Amino acid sequence: MEKTAKTKTKKINSATLEGFEAQKVEVESSFTKGLPGFAIVGLGSQAIQESKERIKSALLNNDFEFPPLKITINLAPADLPKSGSQLDLPIALSILYHKKNIDLSEYLVLGELGLDGSLKDTNSIFPIILSLKPKKVIIPLQSAEKVSKIPGVEVYAFSHIKEFEEFEPKKVENNDFNYSHIKIEGKKYYYLENFELDFKDVLGQNQAKEAALISAAGFHNILFEGSPGVGKSMIIGRMRYILPPMSLEEILEVEKYNSLEGKEVTFKPVRPFRSPHYSSTKAAIFGGGSRGAKIGEIAFANKGMLFFDELPHFQKDVLENLRLPLQDKKVLISRVNSKIEYETDILFAAAMNPCPCGNLLSTNKECRCTELEIKRYKNRISEPLYDRIEIYLQMTEDDSKDTVSSKEMFEKILTAFEIQKGEFNANLPENYKFDMKNGAYEILKKAIVNFGLSKRSEFNLLKVAKTVANINKRNKIQKEDLLKALQFRRR
Repeated sequence: MEKTAKTKTKKINSATLEGFEAQKVEVESSFTKGLPGFAIVGLGSQAIQESKERIKSALLNNDFEFPPLKITINLAPADLPKSGSQLDLPIALSILYHKKNIDLSEYLVLGELGLDGSLKDTNSIFPIILSLKPKKVIIPLQSAEKVSKIPGVEVYAFSHIKEFEEFEPKKVENNDFNYSHIKIEGKKYYYLENFELDFKDVLGQNQAKEAALISAAGFHNILFEGSPGVGKSMIIGRMRYILPPMSLEEILEVEKYNSLEGKEVTFKPVRPFRSPHYSSTKAAIFGGGSRGAKIGEIAFANKGMLFFDELPHFQKDVLENLRLPLQDKKVLISRVNSKIEYETDILFAAAMNPCPCGNLLSTNKECRCTELEIKRYKNRISEPLYDRIEIYLQMTEDDSKDTVSSKEMFEKILTAFEIQKGEFNANLPENYKFDMKNGAYEILKKAIVNFGLSKRSEFNLLKVAKTVANINKRNKIQKEDLLKALQFRRR
């Protein structure tokens, strides 16, 4: 029996997303004599199966030969589910170059094809490259501006399939950030001084503004309790714009999530702010899904703030499951077919009324709630969750007109950030040794006895005190720093 002739198998490197981390995919192509056909194997999604028509049209519409052979494309590893139209380009190039000796083995190739042969950006290209950090990439010109921000990656961009007829890759220069920055130990941290919501709009509430300043400077979790209208949400909403500067790695990480969510990638050094409604499900907050694990609001808030307004109205299982990511700074989602773990380095901010009607602390309105109703309302929040909130303040009506601008507050945060050397006091390791002086240790011992502080409460108190010291341009905790931290401790 006569053997079927075949050409040499070609291989082109590409990738797919699994959850929000990238996995390498090897596009293998084989061309054999027989009835013409075009098959893609290797657990490709519907979008990948539909790529056959896009690729065929793109090649034929640009006067390229589509081989009258039996074409088999294998996406290896074969047992890994693949998705996304970014595999169009490597599949098309494997067909285009089936008779040419062009080696693409040093490149990671990604891109979607239009029917006219134009190359298009996809939401997955930027996160894939950020995750894998390959040395060289071939991508659509539409993707080049954002991908060129990733350090250590050589970008070669094309706008049309015609440009691959004679393969002459041209490198795109890396773009730098033109934002204000500070340098700490040779590393740049970027920031904006455009305060879209300014603290100068908040009249009075000096203690609450001080609590917000300390929380933002050290990334400490914060809870405001008070009657409706005292300014809880107003203050927390303005905290986003005074949060500490961001490193390049943090900006890229934030934009990775924005790209996955389909948002515009801007590379602005503004930390994310997520404020889900209290009716949100556990899956919406933490991630989930029946077929594959998907990320939730807490992941999109990574490196920024997660704000729960009307805290006691959130579902009980949401509040209880919040404890672990606040403590361990990560969440693991396990499903039958997939497991993903993601970072949750967030500043958790919350606001709540003192009772169901909201008037318990009001000096102008009468509370309509019974003691039992108030007890049930507050018992929705467990003590372990309270224990993970480092700054707490009861707010009441304030008729004063004192103001402070966000710019003034941000200057103090920059000072503290430089003393913290680009890290946050909220993330100090449990074995950290605090440096105390001028009677601070004696105050701490009295607080432990008088308030019955647990080890976690004591550690949280010292972290807040250290941030107070940093704001005041000190590294050692003094007596007044500890007393200030005690003012913001829940009793």
